[in-house]
Amino acid sequence: MRFKAALIDLSGTLHIDGQAIPGAVAALERLRAAQLPCRFVTNTTKDTVDSLVMTLQTLGFGISKDEVFSSLSATRQLLKQRDLRPLLLLDRRALPEFDDIPQHDPNAVVVGLAREAFKYDSLNRHASMLLTLQSAFRLLHAQPAAPLIAIHRGRVFAEASGLSLGPGPFVTALEVAAGRTAQVVGKPAPAFFAAALDHLGVAPEHAVMIGDDVRDDVQGAQAAGLAGVLVQTGKYQLGDEGFGAPAASAPDATVPDFAAAVDWLLSQ
Repeated sequence: MRFKAALIDLSGTLHIDGQAIPGAVAALERLRAAQLPCRFVTNTTKDTVDSLVMTLQTLGFGISKDEVFSSLSATRQLLKQRDLRPLLLLDRRALPEFDDIPQHDPNAVVVGLAREAFKYDSLNRHASMLLTLQSAFRLLHAQPAAPLIAIHRGRVFAEASGLSLGPGPFVTALEVAAGRTAQVVGKPAPAFFAAALDHLGVAPEHAVMIGDDVRDDVQGAQAAGLAGVLVQTGKYQLGDEGFGAPAASAPDATVPDFAAAVDWLLSQ
């Protein structure tokens, strides 16, 4: 087999909300049977890793916590290493991931997906989120050394009802307002892919990334030296495989779903 390891996206690739993508559970079992080491790499900031793994197991996926490499966990590690006290713009369900991080007198801003607020129907209805964004901006303005950290800056994410706005536009708004460039922790940051592969002891040229986001999953992985396979589920939109052409690399393969991605992978 050409590859020695696979990095696999979760939301939009294996499942959408509380539903497994058809054929994905059986496809993962086939990949396991081929004894190809896997890591499940996710930018999700809607839940803690524990909650996410529980959901996946309920859906029938045989995935353990130690196989999941999360941008939430990577962000928590970064905050500890740099002794930062964050102002967190996150979904309340993800906040327990940072319970062991001091948050008094914040000296950093961390932005993820604040689900309820980012799907606002009117400005007035979610005035509290606007105040939080204002607080983040004022912290950055008052503390020039305070970093702006984006757990990821995805434009959209897939829900059962369709695509919804991700944290990326809000990260950009803070960058523009505060004159700051955000540090991105999760995909497509090369360091994120490198850290995931370190856990497997596999070099990038021997690994493949499978995901539904042509920029963050596929092109991000390719920039880090991996092969990239785009699945046409989740946030995929018609024509995504040509995004950024001719400057950007085309996916190594574009397939209908995760089951087809496993077929392609096992044929290499």
